[in-house]
Amino acid sequence: MSTCLLCEHHPTDGYLCPSCSNLTAQRLGRLPRLYTALAAFLAPAAQAQRHGGSSQGGPAPLPVAEHVLTMRGPGGIVGILEDWRSAMHDARRWPAPVLTTGIPHRVTAAAAALGYSMDWVARSWPEAGQFAREIRDVHAAAASVVHPQLAEERGTRLGKCPAVDPEGLVCGAILRHYPGERAVTCRWCGCAFEPHEWGDLRRWIDEESNTELEKAS
Repeated sequence: MSTCLLCEHHPTDGYLCPSCSNLTAQRLGRLPRLYTALAAFLAPAAQAQRHGGSSQGGPAPLPVAEHVLTMRGPGGIVGILEDWRSAMHDARRWPAPVLTTGIPHRVTAAAAALGYSMDWVARSWPEAGQFAREIRDVHAAAASVVHPQLAEERGTRLGKCPAVDPEGLVCGAILRHYPGERAVTCRWCGCAFEPHEWGDLRRWIDEESNTELEKAS
């Protein structure tokens, strides 16, 4: 048993814990949509207006938003995904991946191929930690442009997860509730709390918070 290379907190039989593996797969699934959405933010004036700013006054903006152009260019999202896809093929001794035409299709193909192999990545690939970090970072960079204040990205902070593992250790990761989700699910340990359990969950979180305050005083 070792420690997850991404969260550096939870134990795993491979290189990524189940929670980090699932989150990485979800980010891979969203990257093609984020790539497409970034096109609307190429013009700095349009980006300011979408985020509540103004394009009037001050010096004329650049023709394009450079950081958005970089993410949509050959060395951006598509480059990161295809580099990792090639590295995975090398590690598995597979033939080099065949590239499709057009960057949007290449982003979709590479993200899908990596997503399909997440079980192997989490279980067997020593590079899984660095891979998951880069996917997390590029996803965060794209999401910060497309919807910087979207509630789905940050959720509502509830408190610490009270789930106990087989060794008797409390998870303690921060729980968040995201709009549209029925259950409160811990992103670290994967424990889900259904609506009928929320009363007990609230009481446990309140008791834990009070205990911490007493220790600090």
